[in-house]
Amino acid sequence: MLADLQKAENGYIALFERHFKHSTEEVWAYLTENEKLGQWFTELEVKDLRKHGHIKFNMPDGTHLDITITDLEPYAVMAYTWGKDQVRFELSSEPTGCQLFLREDITVITSHTPKDLAGWHVCLDVIEALLDGTTIDRRAEWERMYGQYIQAVEKVAVNP
Repeated sequence: MLADLQKAENGYIALFERHFKHSTEEVWAYLTENEKLGQWFTELEVKDLRKHGHIKFNMPDGTHLDITITDLEPYAVMAYTWGKDQVRFELSSEPTGCQLFLREDITVITSHTPKDLAGWHVCLDVIEALLDGTTIDRRAEWERMYGQYIQAVEKVAVNP
């Protein structure tokens, strides 16, 4: 299911919702433990896991960007800066596993926005596959989702 993308007072909101057949602790580990984090988002590295701590975004050219953790409640909430935007993961237990919400507060729609949204979508698919012990073709899935997110972004940008 595509993210729910909508106009907000100060930009846009993209909301992804997933239900995993795994505990909040298992999913949390993929968001916060570098060994697991690197399996679905190789560029990210948690350096200081606390509110106002930071995550390092390692660039292909050897440089890095510091991402600030803006909110952290173990096994429940992790939020951080994403350039001029914000990303927030929220986990809650369910009888058969856990629910994950990923919210990206987007300041301005750019030509890169559909790429980011397709990327987050596939990242969540990869987390699920890793938890389930399966794999997905990340590149093929990203290309498929990218086309859908181009249309979703055009729709919300034209009809705010």
